[in-house]
Amino acid sequence: MKVRERTWLIHAIKVGKMKMGIQYWPKSERPRERLLESGPMALSDAQLLAILLRVGRQDSSAVQVALELLQELDGLQGLSNRSLEELCVIPGIGPAKAAQIMAAVELGKRTLAAPLTTGVKVGGSQDLFRHYYPLMRDLRHEIFKVVLLDAKHRVMRDLTISEGSLTVNIVHPREVFNLAVRESAAAVIVLHNHPSGNPEPSPEDRVLTERLVAAGDILGIRVLDHVVIGDGTYVSFADQGLLSS
Repeated sequence: MKVRERTWLIHAIKVGKMKMGIQYWPKSERPRERLLESGPMALSDAQLLAILLRVGRQDSSAVQVALELLQELDGLQGLSNRSLEELCVIPGIGPAKAAQIMAAVELGKRTLAAPLTTGVKVGGSQDLFRHYYPLMRDLRHEIFKVVLLDAKHRVMRDLTISEGSLTVNIVHPREVFNLAVRESAAAVIVLHNHPSGNPEPSPEDRVLTERLVAAGDILGIRVLDHVVIGDGTYVSFADQGLLSS
């Protein structure tokens, strides 16, 4: 930011002009114009968020509303795992704006996720982690997914089996293999996240994995891996030799 622009911004905050409509700001400080002139990297988190919001409320600009939202929800990280209702707590954020924010966050997560498309062979647990970590890293509850594979261990599709609470995710083998049988899968990989950030498998995770492997043996559908995703890391049952049949 240029010295002149920084001086104006400091003055604006002091005299309350941040609550004025953005149309009254110098063009160099209007988020959309600044992005077009200097690119998105030149904007703060609040300015980028203000572009999504488009307008503020009667007493505050879009940037001011964005600042309040980031402060209330602990920044971008906190913003990324909030519900529609939680986003609407801030005055000036209604369902439509909250939906825009949630859509933008989800697009960002999908952009970061490494491709795991139909017909692609899974090379190992790292491929799974690279794909699912951006999608699951900010979840505040456990989610259990299954990846269905064909006879050559190529991805057919993935499905969410269940979504649990902060620490509990109840999954029954029949839910996993009902889908696998219906889709004529030859093998499966299961995975879930630990919101605590610690990917170390719990005793319940180990028991569930043993039950899944046993059920898969009976049905002729092999369980290739169970991946537990934590904060920036993961545990693979297959890599650690924890799969048994």
